[in-house]
Amino acid sequence: MKVAITSTGNSPDSKLDSRFGRCSHFVIYDTETKSIEFVPNSNRDNIEGAGPASVQTVASKGVEKVVSGEFGAKVKSIFDSLQIQLIVLKDTDKTISQIISMLNH
Repeated sequence: MKVAITSTGNSPDSKLDSRFGRCSHFVIYDTETKSIEFVPNSNRDNIEGAGPASVQTVASKGVEKVVSGEFGAKVKSIFDSLQIQLIVLKDTDKTISQIISMLNH
């Protein structure tokens, strides 16, 4: 299963980004192959519509779950319609590698 994680940077030591639509990077983690892909968020500087555009970015990667600090109201209904599960993680001090470790347990 593929999981998208919002990240402040492009390394496993980067922190969870609390903002879904305006995060720096999306980490696409495959729980079966253990592969990790860092995808720059090209929507983060959009004047408007960053959230819905970011949904399309992660959905195009085939993810089934998304981990972020928060999700805007507009994107929740889009994710619902795509049957993608949202996981809200309030601890933004967690690193990407720590979150991946949590996903593996």
